[in-house]
Amino acid sequence: MLRNLYLTIIGLSMAVFALPQSTVIPLPQKTELLKGTFLFRSDMEIYYNSDELKFAAQYLAQRLSQSVAKDIPVTTKPGKKSRLKLIITQQNDAVAHAEGYELLISIENIAITATTPAGVFYGIQTLLQLLPADVENMDKSGQLTWRLPCQHIVDYPRFGWRGLMLDVSRHFFTVAEVKQYIEQMVRYKFNTLHLHLTDDHGWRVEIKSLPRLTEVGAWRVERHGQFGTREKPRPGEQATYGGYYTQDDIRELVRFAAERHVTIVPEIDVPGHCMAAIAAYPYLSCTGDTSIKVDPGTNFAEWHADGSFTMFVDNTLNPANEEVYVFLEKVFTELAALFPSEYIHVGGDECYKGFWAKDTACQELMRKNNYTRMEQLQGYFMQRVQRILDKLGKKMIGWDEITEDSLSSQAAVMCWRNRDIGYEAARKGYRVVMAPTAFSYLDYYQGDHLVEPPVYAGLRLSKVYSFNPCPYPELENMILGGQGNLWTENVPYLQYAFYMTYPRALAIAENYWTLDTLKDWNSFIHRVEIHFDRFDRAGIAYSKAIFDPMVSSYYEDNQLKVKIEAEAPLLEIHYTIDGTMPTLYAPVYTAPISIPNGQITLRVRAYRDKQPVGNMLIIPINMLKAPPYLR
Repeated sequence: MLRNLYLTIIGLSMAVFALPQSTVIPLPQKTELLKGTFLFRSDMEIYYNSDELKFAAQYLAQRLSQSVAKDIPVTTKPGKKSRLKLIITQQNDAVAHAEGYELLISIENIAITATTPAGVFYGIQTLLQLLPADVENMDKSGQLTWRLPCQHIVDYPRFGWRGLMLDVSRHFFTVAEVKQYIEQMVRYKFNTLHLHLTDDHGWRVEIKSLPRLTEVGAWRVERHGQFGTREKPRPGEQATYGGYYTQDDIRELVRFAAERHVTIVPEIDVPGHCMAAIAAYPYLSCTGDTSIKVDPGTNFAEWHADGSFTMFVDNTLNPANEEVYVFLEKVFTELAALFPSEYIHVGGDECYKGFWAKDTACQELMRKNNYTRMEQLQGYFMQRVQRILDKLGKKMIGWDEITEDSLSSQAAVMCWRNRDIGYEAARKGYRVVMAPTAFSYLDYYQGDHLVEPPVYAGLRLSKVYSFNPCPYPELENMILGGQGNLWTENVPYLQYAFYMTYPRALAIAENYWTLDTLKDWNSFIHRVEIHFDRFDRAGIAYSKAIFDPMVSSYYEDNQLKVKIEAEAPLLEIHYTIDGTMPTLYAPVYTAPISIPNGQITLRVRAYRDKQPVGNMLIIPINMLKAPPYLR
């Protein structure tokens, strides 16, 4: 019944919420409405009963204070004004989960109770979402008086790993920008930030014993235009674009994230995707090519119809070179000291083996070990990396290609190619983090491909939300959780990173927090629109692709037909095929459209309350007759 309850409330400066679950993302596991309302005033105090909660209390005070004319005090001495209570308890019958919490709003006070500071912090996020969108205002607007319906929420996450991946190699994001990204993700109870620190396009972390990694590998020539079409570095051209995190920067990011109960998982992508490292230390590759530069976004590979590819430049580490393992031991030793994360991500994806096949030392290593397939060389390499991490007290996690390498089941697998690979890895005894492209890749365009900037695939919000991370109860204990991945080849600045992340990350948050039986698209999409108002007030960019019609075509009895659907509710879709504009007075879509012969152009636009919303789509007939429209 809970999942069928929703109420659309947008643009209210003061509100009484009749249904608490109509605002909260991810949806709490259990909400019970009680009689009465709580008067939320700016002259209250925040009480906390443990030193462990000092940061949480100050965090809540700061979030509230940004909307009022004075600071909200915090105290460890309860008094008459201490009507907001943050409580750590060892005994909590309602929530036994380490990240769970109990939120009780009564007429007298609000109490957030949990067994850990993380649980209290997540309870704070729920409380803030129950408040009107005014709480997001950055200008202090004076006294506030909000009324909240009394209610009892008992909540806990379905999965422990709830993450986002930020690729800082393809485009560099400063420490301050990464902090902003963390600040936004914690509002939706994400607890893991996977930082993709190295790739062909930049090495982003200081390794003091290998200074050229940042002196050379962190910088590339500046280029503009679509990734994959850019000009190669010219002889003598200065590499001026890039940057890296010093070890002090990393410590600061780790501290900042930990305060907000976020674990940063670092990734050093090996043995492929290593052009930046090879530019700094050419001996790491099979070719030893000293002309290799950090790539600015050129077309350096050819992809074939069967999914294989050919690299024009050697971007792989040489598995037969012992110096490579000395190099890796230095890298991972310094990295392990910086990141307290249980796991270190080692990549392992898209490793081209063509240069290995031509290398005499690699061939000798294969003969010595009786290998018959080049893939076994990568298995050898990854096993050596795993031994390095074992010595450092860290666990390996890598992209799902590592399941082909006969690694110890102590390694965890990050599933990306398709979900079935993840489930099969779980059946083999691997811990699995789900991030399949079809449901998790945030670099994919979000609406119609004619409107969105060109990318190789699309991913609508509804498709993300449809994902059940583990439909097999017997595998639930092997699935650590999952994440969304933001690759940044075409994401050059922070606000665009937000635009690509949201609202799809809201679906990812609910997929991994809320029990699948409670999820409901109609409830979710209403809550998403409420949060659009909160994003606007907080100054966070987001996509409105949910208002763009979804167009598909098909043939029926040799007649081309077009089907139009909407993601957002309460939309009226108008269309034309006669060369006119789809105004409010154009035909309303009610059933599939038969497209006549001729040079027809379909124009489509959605309206709500007689006002246009989203983008107008303009689709010539030749495009309707081909994928991705034709299905």
